[in-house]
Amino acid sequence: TPPSTPQRKRPTRTKIINMRISWLATAALAASIGSVQVHSFQAFTSLSKPALLKSNNHHSSHQDTSSLYVSTSSSETETSTAATTTQVKLQHKPISLFGKGHAGASGTDAKHILGGKGANLAEMSSIGLSVPPGFTITTECCSAFCGGWDQELPDDIWQEVLRALTTIEDAMGCKYGSNENPLLLSVRSGAAISMPGMMDTVLNLGMNDAVCAGLAQKSGNPRFAWDSYRRFLEMFGNVVLEIPRSLFEDQIDDVKYEKGVFEDSELSVEDLQEVVRRFKGVYKESDLAFPEDVNEQLSLAIGAVFKGWMGDRAIKYREVENIRNLLGTAVNVQAMVFGNMGDTSGTGVCFTRDPNDGTNTLFGEFLINAQGEDVVAGIRTPKPISELETE
Repeated sequence: TPPSTPQRKRPTRTKIINMRISWLATAALAASIGSVQVHSFQAFTSLSKPALLKSNNHHSSHQDTSSLYVSTSSSETETSTAATTTQVKLQHKPISLFGKGHAGASGTDAKHILGGKGANLAEMSSIGLSVPPGFTITTECCSAFCGGWDQELPDDIWQEVLRALTTIEDAMGCKYGSNENPLLLSVRSGAAISMPGMMDTVLNLGMNDAVCAGLAQKSGNPRFAWDSYRRFLEMFGNVVLEIPRSLFEDQIDDVKYEKGVFEDSELSVEDLQEVVRRFKGVYKESDLAFPEDVNEQLSLAIGAVFKGWMGDRAIKYREVENIRNLLGTAVNVQAMVFGNMGDTSGTGVCFTRDPNDGTNTLFGEFLINAQGEDVVAGIRTPKPISELETE
């Protein structure tokens, strides 16, 4: 406990402009979390199905709104997804791969089925840009999840998720959930029409104590591993388990105050370990258990993104903006690209044109040694992307 002081002041958080990411910008900045540097790790895990998943027999129907064919994998059978054990008729395959060697979806209604992010990631892949590997779960699945699936991922859809996950593992040369060579994931929403600030994101998915230790050893950068862990605990707790973000912010602000630092990036390895310990305490105080099983983390995160479509904020936003006739949000699961590995990595948002006057120049903001959420959350003040040439 810090010594008592007449007036205790926590660091204030600078507010910045929340800029939308242009998903057709340069590959590393526009894909995944927008990081400047890519690192991959080798890994292996057992991909067992979480107990919380179940197969439902509810019946539902969806209007056939397009003739789009969604590609998943060349090794898949041609069995129609309309005859799955879910008994919910899907007009399109539920998962579309993107990244090197995967052209993704085609057709005029790709955005309607894959969402804006998913469709643009597929397009970038198809024209040969360097896109971190991943897959998109369709908006049609969101509609079914919130309806006939009774807010549960059916077993056959979950098995397709696991098959798609193996393509990410193969592309990155690592396995999800390993404590030796771990793969971490980002899980992002992506509706056909942009709804900034309304939908959900979880970064660094796949972390637990063992994975954190393995990531620290494999990367040779313990600070990076523990920083990623504390970020994941906060985002997962807030987005998936609905723990107020302020409870986590209070804890990290307390640690910074006790250590006499202002920025999160100034915290040492030992400081971050203390932050992780306190964040776990937030879970306990909220009577919620942090899932150590990484497959449970993935299924819960996917479900949280789908549920977010029917959240009060999202519904109100659609009402105010008169957004109608959408199936739901897609879910984009992608290999993490780390911007928090030190002073030679970073994150940013960018446009291929200056949105103020249309000038043909790269425009945006960036932060060194940070992750994507830092740019839009107001935690640190970003720099103009033009300054990258002098960094």
